[in-house]
Amino acid sequence: MKNQPLIVEQEFNAPIALVWRALTETELMKKWYFDIAGFEPKVGCKFHFEGGQEDKRYVHRCEVLEVIPQKKLKYSWTYEGYEGLSFVTFELSSLGEKTKVTLTHEGLETFTNPDFKRENFVGGWEYLIHISLKEYLEHGKALRNW
Repeated sequence: MKNQPLIVEQEFNAPIALVWRALTETELMKKWYFDIAGFEPKVGCKFHFEGGQEDKRYVHRCEVLEVIPQKKLKYSWTYEGYEGLSFVTFELSSLGEKTKVTLTHEGLETFTNPDFKRENFVGGWEYLIHISLKEYLEHGKALRNW
């Protein structure tokens, strides 16, 4: 289990084009995810953002590795100043008027900082996908305040 990728799946009552926009357009991303200035869904795009608890913040460093519009977005995920390299993949599939998103986060076992333990990622991704993204896509509610 330790080296298994973290997988979170969710169906949304939203068309695939809107879900893709929420995953790739910075103005929409910051309503449910993070405020990521300079992000572009283009291979080679390097971006960073800050996250964590109010008393302990970490700079996330990422690079877009794969883009298949309205199907797949993959990027690397590291932390500035800390060991470890992981990969985040969003895969989309159309279910008529609905869209299924499968998020896979691989390489969590490479992180040595105790703040980056698997359980923290499970809680974070489940909140972001099952609650924050769902509320934004289905009800237009922004749960992230940047």
